[in-house]
Amino acid sequence: MTVLTVAFCTYNRAHRLDKLVRALRAQACPIEFDILAINNNSADSTLEVLHSLQQQPGALLRVVTETAPGIVPARNRALAEAIDSDYLVFIDDDELPEPGWLAAAHDALAHEDAACAGGRIEIDFNDAPRPGWLDDEIAGFLGRLDHGTDAFWITNDRTPLWSGNIAYAMRLFRSDPTLRFDARYNRAGDGLGGGEDAMMFRTLVEQGVRIRYRPDMAIRHGVDDWKLRRAYFLQLHYRAGVRVGQHALPDYPRTVFGFPPFLLDQALRHIGRTFSMQLARRPGALRQAMNAAHALGCLAGYRRRT
Repeated sequence: MTVLTVAFCTYNRAHRLDKLVRALRAQACPIEFDILAINNNSADSTLEVLHSLQQQPGALLRVVTETAPGIVPARNRALAEAIDSDYLVFIDDDELPEPGWLAAAHDALAHEDAACAGGRIEIDFNDAPRPGWLDDEIAGFLGRLDHGTDAFWITNDRTPLWSGNIAYAMRLFRSDPTLRFDARYNRAGDGLGGGEDAMMFRTLVEQGVRIRYRPDMAIRHGVDDWKLRRAYFLQLHYRAGVRVGQHALPDYPRTVFGFPPFLLDQALRHIGRTFSMQLARRPGALRQAMNAAHALGCLAGYRRRT
């Protein structure tokens, strides 16, 4: 019997769970599926809501609490709980699936023999106005993803998939117990950053795993109001830079004040370009400021290694 599990990790979003579980149970799928909720130490009424939803008709809802804080322990707990399933499909607790989402995921894994599949993510501003400065490029850092209307095989990291909308053939994780989300890129509580999904995606690409983009595997990502500020994107890029500097860069033998010279040069160039663009009110000044924040984060992360 083929087993498919749909999993979501949740932290203090009790108000979203009823709508999410109802939408998942409404999905059409050629095979039966269960739903796995990983509660990551929520302090609100998450458990009460989930236990109430367990009593309602539809796909079986399993509820597990992961006490280690952060998205990485939660995702890895989902892998452990679903290790005997044939397929595992992830969605986030601030997302909703479009009709046909689960059927598309199943088709990619079961009939196209993909070991990993993902699809479009559209931004839902929850009735809030979209800021004029938030173009599609910057919206990509809110999770928006659209690689076009045609399905294709992904062979490099230039067309990434995000773990808020991704499906895995669980043979990947049964055959390699070390293949898990990287704890160095954890994000706990209401913190920013992370990157565990990008690292997993790059690992699968490097291993030559069959990865499929399916545009009909589509979801809507609800964006919290507090993210619709320029400061959010600067903080996000700074913290991403810290992780790169701390974990991804090699040790460089030549340093100036403890920093590799090229990192200092990059940071100074990005900062100078940012001020120049802001003074001239040129388009793209925010995106350039995000580059500067990332460069400064790389310096801070590299310093943490010493």
